[in-house]
Amino acid sequence: MQAAPHQAISPASPFPANTRLAASGVACRRGERVLFAGLALALGPGEACQIAGANGIGKSSLIRILAGLAPAYAGAVERAGTVGLIDERLGLDPALPLSEALAFWARIDGVGAEARAGHLATLGLGELGDVPVRYLSTGQKKRAALARLLGQGAAIWLLDEPLNGLDTAACAVVERLAAEHCAAGGICVIASHQRLALPGMRVLELAEFVA
Repeated sequence: MQAAPHQAISPASPFPANTRLAASGVACRRGERVLFAGLALALGPGEACQIAGANGIGKSSLIRILAGLAPAYAGAVERAGTVGLIDERLGLDPALPLSEALAFWARIDGVGAEARAGHLATLGLGELGDVPVRYLSTGQKKRAALARLLGQGAAIWLLDEPLNGLDTAACAVVERLAAEHCAAGGICVIASHQRLALPGMRVLELAEFVA
């Protein structure tokens, strides 16, 4: 995939100027089957990429490889900058009320109560703080994960099917947040069946790398 010119980043960007995510010759094997091979990707500050492809082609596996949570069968991944991941693993204690589940991560991430409340409001969860996580709908859980991501302050966002379970309005909020993240100098990689309207977003079709 050809590299696109980096967007101009404001001097006030909260992320390092050397923020980078690159993959070279990456292959993924599942059992005895190689899902894809020879994959190359290079993203710098302000850039976004959508990973597209059919079910089972390896989109989620690629996201985990890029995050460093799964080894590549071949090739290498380089990361410069902190990574925030959203996938099917919610990462919030299902027994706790939403506000307490997020407060656990807020203490680790150094997020104050006011900022945390702002994230909940942004994602339409402001009135659900007392609801145990296990009772949230699929879309509400997805938005809760996004609220935690906002507090994490990671430079590199890796989002696996972030629009699943969301209505049209919530999808628009996710697109806006991702666009704002890139405009601030972050990187965003999104694995999704649904097209997202992000300025300058490139699309990587995994079918092009099927072994």
